[in-house]
Amino acid sequence: MRTEEVSWYSDGDRISALWRTPDEGAGPYRAIVQGPGWLGLKDAKLYVRYHEALTAAGFAVLVFDYRGFGGSEGDRSILSPVRQLQDLRSAVTYLTGRDDVVPDGIGVFGSGGTGGGNAVLLAAADRRVRAAVSQLPVADGADWLHRMRSEYEWLEFLADVEADRLDRVRTAKGRLVHPREEIMVPTKERRATTVKADVDERIPTQVAFAPAVEEILAYRPAAAAIHTPLLVIGIENDATTPTDHAEKIYAAARGPRELIMQRHTTHYAAYDRYWTEVTPRVVAWFERHLGPAHLVVSTPEGDARIEAPA
Repeated sequence: MRTEEVSWYSDGDRISALWRTPDEGAGPYRAIVQGPGWLGLKDAKLYVRYHEALTAAGFAVLVFDYRGFGGSEGDRSILSPVRQLQDLRSAVTYLTGRDDVVPDGIGVFGSGGTGGGNAVLLAAADRRVRAAVSQLPVADGADWLHRMRSEYEWLEFLADVEADRLDRVRTAKGRLVHPREEIMVPTKERRATTVKADVDERIPTQVAFAPAVEEILAYRPAAAAIHTPLLVIGIENDATTPTDHAEKIYAAARGPRELIMQRHTTHYAAYDRYWTEVTPRVVAWFERHLGPAHLVVSTPEGDARIEAPA
């Protein structure tokens, strides 16, 4: 796998990205775009083996840092799923401008919390995206934040958000919080795992409290009208991104869809335990549903795009 640093602009801020391609050949490639998962960065070791499998199958992968994260420009105090979706759409535009990309062969892969949810939102919002894979997604941001807390903690949390909102209106200032400790509530497994240790010390640690929470409360990938072919990957009894979130996204999809449920594991352990079983299915999904789309066949389940014989 070859890796090249590339960049473009999203609403005036420079986006830092890695462009990964097969060891041989110059394209044009069918390309997969990836925005990192919750508080993730483009160069996380966790993503490399997915990219190696995809490039070995002939795909290219574009993985990038959202604005305000990693090597990208932007305000480090802003944590915004809305802006992240804008960044993903700018990445698709960047791909369509490359001569070595099949323009109707673009897919999206997202893994982990808002990473999985953002993949769904992008596919629903952007018809240039022809296939999607959503792994361990958040389907409903309000439900996600609520279920991390007891009821009295949840009510206190909402009161804190309201107080910060008032402070921002009255004084133009508000709280800055660590997004992992004061917005998300880490599980015991998250505190113990080393699966993201290579990026944990490089993520934003002081983000504007109420604005970030308000956007996550409004975050609803399960409500997206998605007809794009969608593969959803979940974990049975997941304590980090609830199992029924993956199930709800799968149930709401209107195009070709599949749901893989990993059993007898946990959120972070699954990345290693089911690596050899799940990754070939991710590659196969993109093989099946990405162009070039010389023919478009409409079915009751949605649009299936296939390549005409040479």
